[in-house]
Amino acid sequence: MITQRKLHQKIFCWNFGSALPERMAMVPERAMLHLVMTAWQFGYAGNHIILRAALNMGVSKLVFPLYRNIIALFALAPFAYFLEKKDRPPLTTMFLVQFFLLGFVGITCNQGLYLLGLDNTSPTFASATENIVPAVTFLMAVVLRIEQIHLNRKDGIAKVVGTIASVAGASVITLYKGPTIYAPNSSHLHQSHFLVSLGDAEKNWTLGCIYLIVHCLCWSGWIVVQAPLLKKYPARLSVTSYSCLFSTLQFLVIAASFERDLQAWQVHSDGELFSIFYTGVVASALSFAAQTWVIDRAGPVFVSVYLPVQTLLVAVMASVVLGEEFYLGGVIGAVLIVVGLYLVVWGKNEESKFAKENLAIPSMSKRTSSSKSPLIQPLLCCQCENGDH
Repeated sequence: MITQRKLHQKIFCWNFGSALPERMAMVPERAMLHLVMTAWQFGYAGNHIILRAALNMGVSKLVFPLYRNIIALFALAPFAYFLEKKDRPPLTTMFLVQFFLLGFVGITCNQGLYLLGLDNTSPTFASATENIVPAVTFLMAVVLRIEQIHLNRKDGIAKVVGTIASVAGASVITLYKGPTIYAPNSSHLHQSHFLVSLGDAEKNWTLGCIYLIVHCLCWSGWIVVQAPLLKKYPARLSVTSYSCLFSTLQFLVIAASFERDLQAWQVHSDGELFSIFYTGVVASALSFAAQTWVIDRAGPVFVSVYLPVQTLLVAVMASVVLGEEFYLGGVIGAVLIVVGLYLVVWGKNEESKFAKENLAIPSMSKRTSSSKSPLIQPLLCCQCENGDH
């Protein structure tokens, strides 16, 4: 018989393409969850800088996300169509409404508000603001009873403390510098100054903050709402593709209604083209697929708690690759983020063990009672055991 772990590994490899190497299928699912989330954070870390650069190139805030989601849809749809033919439930009106709302909240509002917020603030501030997503997601999941919290048990306390520690660590990296630990050489200074100056245009900072906060609320809602939907509609790539399709149509209607300048619909440089493809393939298609898979396997809180890692990666990458100074605050924040992640993951594992123990108790009591039955019962048990082998 196929064990549950092997079945999960088979499903993961099937959803993400049969070309995945055979040895990847042998990776335990728990390790795979961490690998996918870490890879997603690396891919998403440069998204803030690339989008800021695209805005400075003069791309339209209405047309750019339309092109981005067209690329994402073309990247996702073929895999969803061919790989999930047998897993797709019948498409009903209720599913279509849910996909429409999922695309509107999680993609259209999420990306549109982020662009407006980024245009009025800076990449660093936008990345820091997203660190409220774990806390908001955790609260939403608890209120909707998707995530259980038991403050009288150690696993519940660990999840709460871990979430707070992760958010606090990302906040420390952003708000507290402290003494310099790593100083760049002079050859990197000009490049670092250029990247920092990307957000120096005239802005409405207050309005930008409001946009980013609502963007975080939309992102948290998108993460939380997917969990119950995926139980009814287990074809994960199809859920993502349908959401992306409806978001593309929504952006098309919005852009066609408000963007009348024909120049805004044209791609004027290789930089714009690269930005569209990077955000479409990496920050949208792969990001959506990774998040949806992990939400289905580990829940919404597990996905959101990894977001503070993005702030840590941005700080480290800016220091090592771009030559920016690295401060003591980065080290303190990194420690808090790692500790927070460990506490949340440990809490989730303890919660799973507790649930399995509770399920095992009734089955043990049934075996005890059955042992006191007449001779027919042992014969049936032996037949069942032989049948299992």
